[in-house]
Amino acid sequence: MTAEIHHSHRDVTGGWLRPAVFGAMDGLVSNLALITGVAGGGATSTTVALAGLAGLAAGAFSMAAGEYTSVASQAELALAEIEVERQEIARRPGAEQAELAALFTARGVDEDTAREVARQISRSPEQALVVHSREELGIDATDLPSPLLAAGSSFLSFGLGALVPVLPYLLGASELWPAVIVALTGLFACGALVSRVTAGAWWYTGLRQLLLGAAAAAATYGFGRLVGAGLG
Repeated sequence: MTAEIHHSHRDVTGGWLRPAVFGAMDGLVSNLALITGVAGGGATSTTVALAGLAGLAAGAFSMAAGEYTSVASQAELALAEIEVERQEIARRPGAEQAELAALFTARGVDEDTAREVARQISRSPEQALVVHSREELGIDATDLPSPLLAAGSSFLSFGLGALVPVLPYLLGASELWPAVIVALTGLFACGALVSRVTAGAWWYTGLRQLLLGAAAAAATYGFGRLVGAGLG
């Protein structure tokens, strides 16, 4: 008898969602803050636009490099631990089978059933490795995050997010307020979209991102005014 699947789940362990969301939010907030700080210091609209584009490029490459290094290091550590488990299964198969049975017993399976399940799983070293990795390390050896996917997601999402506050200047704006309005609107929209893949209310996540971005922009604008006055 084949078991019927009556529901499905979204991917909560993939390597794209976190860097994409973080990249877009970071691009919006950091470039909005950069632009407001430069504008607060009395720079011309051309200088503000140049600073925004420089911030976009620098931030996108930095995010991509950081995500690649982080995810690659995490994957390499996971693979190293999986290799330790592989060697243990090869050297001490009986002990590893007993360890697997004990794990099942600790989860509520009766001892006889746990020993039989562990025995059947251990007939295939590769299957045993998968189960040991999941149970002991919390790692799915067949589905590790991709460093390239994480880096690409970060690069694109940061670039798109960072483009939003500088876009009004590229379209001819000569004052700061259009960039602030567009960026805060973008932050609210991003926060609301995040709620589609989480359990949060759309208005709450949207408002949270808007307020955080507004606070960062206000702080850097004040800093820019202070530094600009001191340098002038």
